[in-house]
Amino acid sequence: MRSLRKTLLLAILASVLLVLALLHSWPTRVYTAVDVWQHQGHLQERLPEADPRLSNISFHVRDHVASLLARNGCVCEGEGRGVNLPFAQLLFPRVSAQPLHTAFDASELEDIKKRRAKEYQSFQKRLQTSADVLVLAEANNPLQYPTQGVEVRPLKTIIIPGLALHDSRQRERYSVDIAATLGTLNVAAEVDGVTVKGDGEMHMSLSSGRLPNLNRQLQFVTYTNTLFHPSTADTVRLQSEGHRALFSIRIRHGVTPKLYNTGSNGEYNISALVTVATKTFLRYDKLQDLINSIRRYYPTVTIVIADDSENPKAVSGPNIEHYIMPFGKGWFAGRNLAVSQVTTKYLLWVDDDFIFTADTKLEKLVEVLEKTTLDLVGGAVREVTGYTATYRQTISIEPGEDDGDCLHMRRGFHHTIQGFPNCVVTDGVINFFLARTDKVQQVGFDPRLARVAHLGEWGRRPGESTLTLSESHGWFPFGCLAEFFIDGLGSLHVGSCDDVVVSHAAKIRLPWVSPSESDKTYAKFRYPAASSKDVYMKNSLLFFKNRFQCLTHN
Repeated sequence: MRSLRKTLLLAILASVLLVLALLHSWPTRVYTAVDVWQHQGHLQERLPEADPRLSNISFHVRDHVASLLARNGCVCEGEGRGVNLPFAQLLFPRVSAQPLHTAFDASELEDIKKRRAKEYQSFQKRLQTSADVLVLAEANNPLQYPTQGVEVRPLKTIIIPGLALHDSRQRERYSVDIAATLGTLNVAAEVDGVTVKGDGEMHMSLSSGRLPNLNRQLQFVTYTNTLFHPSTADTVRLQSEGHRALFSIRIRHGVTPKLYNTGSNGEYNISALVTVATKTFLRYDKLQDLINSIRRYYPTVTIVIADDSENPKAVSGPNIEHYIMPFGKGWFAGRNLAVSQVTTKYLLWVDDDFIFTADTKLEKLVEVLEKTTLDLVGGAVREVTGYTATYRQTISIEPGEDDGDCLHMRRGFHHTIQGFPNCVVTDGVINFFLARTDKVQQVGFDPRLARVAHLGEWGRRPGESTLTLSESHGWFPFGCLAEFFIDGLGSLHVGSCDDVVVSHAAKIRLPWVSPSESDKTYAKFRYPAASSKDVYMKNSLLFFKNRFQCLTHN
């Protein structure tokens, strides 16, 4: 009996100790439910009303300046047809306009627009924070405060820099009120003669009979973020004696560096810095020629190959990685696979029918990326005819209204790069480029885009022996690679150099040489008969995914 009581007492004692230990170790922080969407309703009061006293003052518009301003809506307009002469479009390219809503039937267009509008609203909510709203510091405001550049890590504390009150009027007592919405306010030190109310809360008041003391106290005001969000902003209100100001404190994690240990000293170690990536489909003879040419100039560089052939053949050798995909998966899907396996700082993209020559100096492209802020730099492709192309494109988006924005693409570039006379800044380049691996992985390639004709491929169809530059390639001036640069607009800083050249394998077939079965199969996928279906698919992606209503290009 005593043994049973003793066991029971020990069990109760152990349970009590366990409960006390749990209570001691239990988190004391109170978790609250937080709406992760950025509500912007309280931001509407920030901009001042137009002064009615100025409405009667006349003004004169300067057209050459006003024409540079953004309009409320974009217009889908192209140029009329010019003279129909051979090579007219090549020598004098005219702008064409293509409404993108035509990719959909009239019966489904309204539903598509509604769903697109809903997705766009969600996108804006995720993207925009209080830091994106215009905040004006009014003239003659005695309040001093930071207009931008204040940042705090989530749930951390900082001293708010630059707070002060410059009041030239004599007062018995000076006061300042500060209020936040995503954090609390406090003071890191106390100053004699200053009264602080609401410290540790979202609203705090400071007052003093001596202005220097109050300003000294303002130097110690702290902000502590209390509602976790990885990237947002708090709007802090500062006011005193009828004067009111607003400023933002950005709340976000620091950007984690992604560094590459190349182990190189002095000259660029291409093998440690660069991985060559390509996508192949059936053309193993062309692929082997590419590999042989790379090995001639860069024997140890890693080559990553994505292959979606139906009956893949083994491709092996030192520093070669061959990845097999489902049959006919597509060009962009292959790009994603190849790029995902790159571990070096830079990746060089090449088509499987390119050939390295003495002019394919990767060191020049590396130097451009190492010494500039560019993320990607394209080279030039030399055709068998001797014609060398870079296909530089500028891309711009003109804001529209409810129907979407307008996408404008033009041949050309923005400006040359100082220190690199053969290089320019542009927005889109040919299928031969060196890029920062992490930036390409960040943008990615839409796998819905399959392998179709692209610029840099001459407009020859199977059975043709002549080489002509044709517009029958499709709807983009430099093929489906354009979608990558459109998706990367705003995040990719692109350049192009014409002094680093790769050769394009000859596509001329002698009339008396019959095409192989592999060539026939490749041509069937490379030049599909029902190309209009692919065009409509691309237009639908631009219309919905990118919220464009129109594409213009030359």
